[in-house]
Amino acid sequence: MHILLLASAFNSLTQRVQAELRDRGHSLAVQLVHEDGPVREAVRQERPDLVVAPYLKSAIPDDVWSVHTCLIVHPGPVGDRGPSSLDWAVHEGADNWGVTVLQANAEMDAGDVWASASCSLPPVGKSDLYRNEISDAAVEAVLLAVGRFASGTYTPTPQTPGAGCRPLFRQSLRRIDWQSDSTATVVRKLRAADSQPGVLDELLGGEWFLHGGHPEPRLGGRPGALVATRDGAICRATTDGAVWIPELRPRRAPGGPATFKLPATSALAGRLSAVPERPAPLHRTGHDDTWSEISYREEAGTGFLSFSFRGGAMSTEQCQRLLHAYRFACSRPTSVLVIGGGRDFFSNGIHLNVIEASADPGAESWANINAMDDLVEAVLTTTDRLVVSAMAGNAAAGGVMLALAADEVWCRAGAVLNPHYRLMGLYGSEYWTYTLPRRVGAAAADRLVQDALPVSSAAAHRLGLIDRVIACAPRSFDSEVGALASRLAALPATRSRINAKKAERDRADLAAFREAELIRMQRIFADPHHPYHGLRRAFVRKERPASGAAAQRSPLSRG
Repeated sequence: MHILLLASAFNSLTQRVQAELRDRGHSLAVQLVHEDGPVREAVRQERPDLVVAPYLKSAIPDDVWSVHTCLIVHPGPVGDRGPSSLDWAVHEGADNWGVTVLQANAEMDAGDVWASASCSLPPVGKSDLYRNEISDAAVEAVLLAVGRFASGTYTPTPQTPGAGCRPLFRQSLRRIDWQSDSTATVVRKLRAADSQPGVLDELLGGEWFLHGGHPEPRLGGRPGALVATRDGAICRATTDGAVWIPELRPRRAPGGPATFKLPATSALAGRLSAVPERPAPLHRTGHDDTWSEISYREEAGTGFLSFSFRGGAMSTEQCQRLLHAYRFACSRPTSVLVIGGGRDFFSNGIHLNVIEASADPGAESWANINAMDDLVEAVLTTTDRLVVSAMAGNAAAGGVMLALAADEVWCRAGAVLNPHYRLMGLYGSEYWTYTLPRRVGAAAADRLVQDALPVSSAAAHRLGLIDRVIACAPRSFDSEVGALASRLAALPATRSRINAKKAERDRADLAAFREAELIRMQRIFADPHHPYHGLRRAFVRKERPASGAAAQRSPLSRG
C-alpha cells in the first residue's frame, strides 16, 4: 500500500514506523504537521491508501478523516484517553501499560480500535520508555492494524462511550517539595517529565526545568541543597538521600528566545564553586548502584565499557572522558571488549546543544568532531582484542560510525539507525568514508548517506551494516549481550581473529581518511553562512529551519 504518515515531528517512533513499514514493502510519505493546510494538501497530492499518525499533537481535519481511514497511535491501553498518557502512567508507578491504534474521529482518542498491544513499564524515564517498550508495542499494534486494514475484512471495535479523558499533566502536579519529598518521590516526578516538559523548579536564584533523575543512595544533606557534581550532573539532597539531575533548561523569558537543555554544570557555570566534584569509580568490581555516565566491569574474561549520554549526544568533554575510559579498558587482560550495552541510545554523535551554547559554535563544533574522531580512531586501531559494539537503542550520524569502528556490531531488534549527516548540512567525519563502504560497499554507502532515511535493525542486518540482531525486551539486552560476549571470548577462533586484525589495520591509511573528511568539515564549521549553523540552531531550539537552508528535509518526504 501507499501510506501517508502524519507527525508533529520526525521523532523516534515516526522513524521506526516508517522503517518497519518500508521493510514490509509499503511505500511511505511523511508529512510534518504544523497546521491544517499541509495535511489536506499532502492527502490530495499523495492519494494514500491509508493515513497513519505515529506522533500527532493536533487533530486531523474533519474533511480528511471523514474521507480517508486515519489511524492514530495512542501511547496508552484501550480506554485511556488524553494528551499526557505516559506521564500519568509513570507518575502513578504503573507496572504495565499499552499502546492503542484507533481510528480518528471528532473526539480525541475515542475512535474505533484497530489494534492494541501491551508492554511492561520498568522504572526508567518517560522518554526511555517511549523509545523502547512503548515503541515496541506501538510497532506491534501498527503492523497488526495495517494488516487488518489491508485485508479489507476487519471491522474495528467501537470504544465504550462516555469514557473520561485525563487532563494535561501540568507543572502544578510535577512540582517537587524538597522539604518533604523522598528520593523515590522526586525520582518518579522527574521521570514522568523526561524529556519534556521537565520539572519547573527554583535553584540558585533562577527558574529551571529539571531533566532526568537518578537516585543516589550514599550522599545526602539539607533537603534541596546541592551536595555534589559528577559527569556534568548536579546531586541534590532529598529528605532521605539525594538525586542526580543531569540536565537543566532555563525558563524562557517572556518574549525571549527559546531555551534548551544543557548539562547541569554547564547551565550553572560559575555558580558551583562551593559544590564538590564526586567522581564515581570507573571499574565496578562489586554491587555499586551509584549513577555515572561511564562504567567498566569484567565478567568471564570479557570487558564491558558501558556509557549512557543524555539524548545520545556526546560533547567534547564526554568524548574525552570516554576515550580515557576506553584506554583503561584496553589495559585490562581481556580478549573481548564490549562497548555500549545498557538500554536506550547508543550515540547520536556530536552534542549540538553544547555547541549552540558555546561562545564560538564553529570552534566548538571543530573541537567536538576531533574528539569524536580520536575516540573512533582508538577503536579502529585496537588490535590486541576483539571489540564489539552493543547497540541497545537508536544511533545516528557519528554515533553509528562509532559503532561501525568495532569488529562486530550487535543491535537490539527495534533500534533505528540513521547512518548519515546530510539533514544537519554536514559532510560527516568519524572515518565514515572508511567504515561505511567497508561494511556495505561503496554503492550502498552512497545511497545511505544521500537518501538520509532511517534504517531498521532488520534492514541494517540485511545490508551488512550490523552483524547480529538480538530480539529481546529492552531490559534483557544487557544480559543477552553478556552471554553472547562470554561465548565469543571462549571460542578458539577468537584468538586467530585477533592475530589477523593487525595486518588488516596496517593496510588501511586511516590518517588519509580522517584528513580528507576534516578538510571538508572545517570549511563548514568556519563558514558562518553555511546551512549547518541554521539547521543546528533550529534543531536545538525546536524551531522550523529557514526555508533557504539547503540541506533541510522537505516537510513531505518519501521513503
